[in-house]
Amino acid sequence: MDTIKSFEAELYAVNAVTFDEIALRLFRFQAQYNAIYKSYLENLGISIDSVDAITKIPFLPISFFKNHMLKTGNWNAVTEFTSSGTTGETTSRHLIHNPDVYLELSAKTFEDFFGPLTQYHFLALLPAYLDRSNSSLVLMIENFVKKSASTHSSFYNKNYGQLMQDFQSIKDERKIVIWGVTFGLMELAEKYQPDFNNCIVFETGGMKGRRKEITRQELHQVLTQNLNVESIYSEYGMTELLSQAYTKGKERFYCSSRMKVLARELTDPFNVGIDEVGGLNVVDLANVHSISFIETEDIGRVYTDGSFEVLGRMDNSDVRGCNLLMH
Repeated sequence: MDTIKSFEAELYAVNAVTFDEIALRLFRFQAQYNAIYKSYLENLGISIDSVDAITKIPFLPISFFKNHMLKTGNWNAVTEFTSSGTTGETTSRHLIHNPDVYLELSAKTFEDFFGPLTQYHFLALLPAYLDRSNSSLVLMIENFVKKSASTHSSFYNKNYGQLMQDFQSIKDERKIVIWGVTFGLMELAEKYQPDFNNCIVFETGGMKGRRKEITRQELHQVLTQNLNVESIYSEYGMTELLSQAYTKGKERFYCSSRMKVLARELTDPFNVGIDEVGGLNVVDLANVHSISFIETEDIGRVYTDGSFEVLGRMDNSDVRGCNLLMH
């Protein structure tokens, strides 16, 4: 019999061959033991037995994280992750059963993409995130720093001068990761035009209402020029997800082994798996204890190899912190 524990154990070995089968079993489990999701399916008139492919799974709108405590099973939260939001906006709350699982899996994902954490120093420019508690991103980077055993890694909250001073003091052979919230990287680039030629620069989180939104393509053009790097890397993650996707220096995101993105028709949210621009649905197997099937408010394109692009936001969605305008 499937249990929470059995699904957790499978997270460490899931692959492209086993993903859909695990996802379907997890759907049936969450449809039974997640009270909010069960009610949602009943209101839609969806029979669990009628769902025999992940494209037929009803995805829960991401806005449910703002107004409901999403839990599969009966357990007490150890902590919760909260979204940054904008002034006056209702923020999302993701109840967390065991943050150690999130930390283990996010570290594994990074290393699967970029190699051992011990190869890196992490300079994290995260204003807006450091101004609040319960940020999943801050917790993730703190864990990266811990596992890297780097004595040069640090966090920066708009103290750009200190970041530049620390960056210039690093003389060893480890690679340097500059991980910044988008508006912070823009300000750093404008103030200092640093030479990060030998660094890997990650942008995430958008403008947070601090600057005018621009397309990701425009953003990367500005940053590559003003930071003197060949490419900008991006992380696709959010409060509501425990898994991440990364770019490889280009526009397309690639998912961790525990995550899959599908496109849905904009005018028919139940038509999932289209091969054209549409709304993005995420299957996140790591969300075992909450909900693994999420209808996001992002618009994008999904490719046959499973990679995807984020092109913008739904017009009727809130202006979230990670917003980038459509091309």
